[in-house]
Amino acid sequence: MTTRLALLDLMVIGAYFVALLFIAYWAARRDKNVSSDYFLAGRDVGWLAVGASLFASNIGSEHLVGLAGTGAVSGLAVGHFEWLASFTLLLLGWLFVPFYLRSGVYTMPEFLERRFNPASRWYFTWVSIIGYVLTKISVTLFAGGIVMRAVTGLDFWTSAVILIIITGLYTITGGLRAVIYTEVMQAVVLIVGSVTLMIVGLVAVGGWDGLAARVPPDFFSMWKPTSHPDFPWTGIVFGAPILGVWYWCTDQHIVQRVLAARNIREARRGTIFAGFLKILPVFIFVLPGMIAAALYEDVRGGAADAAYPLLVTRLLPAGLKGLVLAGMLAALMSSLASAFNSCSTLLTWDVYRKMRPDASEQRLVTVGRATTVVLVVLGLAWIPFMKYVSPQLYIYLQSVQAYIAPPIAACFLLGIMFPRLNGSGAVASLATGFVIGAGRLILELAKERLPEGTVWSWIAGINFLNFAALLFALCSAILIGVSFATARPAPERIADLTYQTAAPIADTGESPRDYRLNIILSVLLAATIGVLWIVFR
Repeated sequence: MTTRLALLDLMVIGAYFVALLFIAYWAARRDKNVSSDYFLAGRDVGWLAVGASLFASNIGSEHLVGLAGTGAVSGLAVGHFEWLASFTLLLLGWLFVPFYLRSGVYTMPEFLERRFNPASRWYFTWVSIIGYVLTKISVTLFAGGIVMRAVTGLDFWTSAVILIIITGLYTITGGLRAVIYTEVMQAVVLIVGSVTLMIVGLVAVGGWDGLAARVPPDFFSMWKPTSHPDFPWTGIVFGAPILGVWYWCTDQHIVQRVLAARNIREARRGTIFAGFLKILPVFIFVLPGMIAAALYEDVRGGAADAAYPLLVTRLLPAGLKGLVLAGMLAALMSSLASAFNSCSTLLTWDVYRKMRPDASEQRLVTVGRATTVVLVVLGLAWIPFMKYVSPQLYIYLQSVQAYIAPPIAACFLLGIMFPRLNGSGAVASLATGFVIGAGRLILELAKERLPEGTVWSWIAGINFLNFAALLFALCSAILIGVSFATARPAPERIADLTYQTAAPIADTGESPRDYRLNIILSVLLAATIGVLWIVFR
């Protein structure tokens, strides 16, 4: 897809880049050259920035391409993941935030070590780093190069290099503060651009009634039978929340925004705000995919992944086209910047600082910048090999993440609920989950060659969400069983790190009025999702 842009479009995109670099420059000037400022923005971020950053760092190429493409093929059901995220964000704010901020940790593996043991920290650190490099960074670069090529007409190589250099520049110089505050602007641009596209698309298709007349009736039904290959209701109810706990409550590139909050009040309200924002993707990404399927025969004929870009190039007038393309760039750059900063934090805090515990504050910041440079270089070096990476391989890589999520979710969720659980149980659960997840992946790769009717073909054929639920149950049982079969955890492993052993927090930043307001907003968010599920049942 290459499109000729009018001068007005180029001016809009140019204004976006100017504003982006200005915000990054402002954030970099506030950098105090200490680790808490570089990696956690000085721990003084307010709720609005926390919520907008959570939303922007989550939205990436899989939303611009994947949600719209799946919407074009099967309708609104894929939106379950977005609305379930609203509940998981409430879980992050109300259940996990007090323990994360109380502990003063910089990373999620560091929290896992404090609660269990160093072995669990090393496992989670390297699983996260490899996952970021192989999926988040590489795939975002690939999608970003395609979008930049469409916007500028430059070749893929040049487009990807420009994207990675601009993103890497403000990430290296400004740290998490630059990432968060640029993401606030990027969230605004993304939402405004996507809402504009949705409205123009609905007008073109003849409104909601016109859309309903052109797509299959079941496109508007979110709840699917257990036999559905992609979104069975059992997988949605029991499996998807487990992946949500792993992603929203334990993944570094998400939780790092909460760790940077000024206090519990700001962190909690930020998660609630992000929960309301997560209502939008169903309407601004999935719905445009359905509109594209209704309008264009080539989308229905197999070009589903091009649904969102095709709407942009074929429907929007000059100026609006530039705005939406700027929103697409904002989504890609925010995801890439988040991956760079989070991976750098893990390498610096969980690898370098473990080897050099006496490193100075300035040294840690220098190493953080250096590791970001290394990640930028690795990203550039990876670009020539992108042509050998098929979309199907990316799906398998995403499956790996889904299969390693259950044991991690079990260790975090059960770990703060039950003080009797120990490091031996955590390591056994993590190792078992990894082995079984890897085995499932191998069976999935060999699915076509497995004999029919065997237990192996049955395992390979289980929907991945149902499999995640089963794996979570198994890993939880192993975590509990091994923990009770071995010695109790040392007192320092549970002090202030579980609900039963936590002392009252002296200053949460929440007045009684703030607390009541947060409860009201949380109930309102849950009720809104409930009503939407009833409307689109």
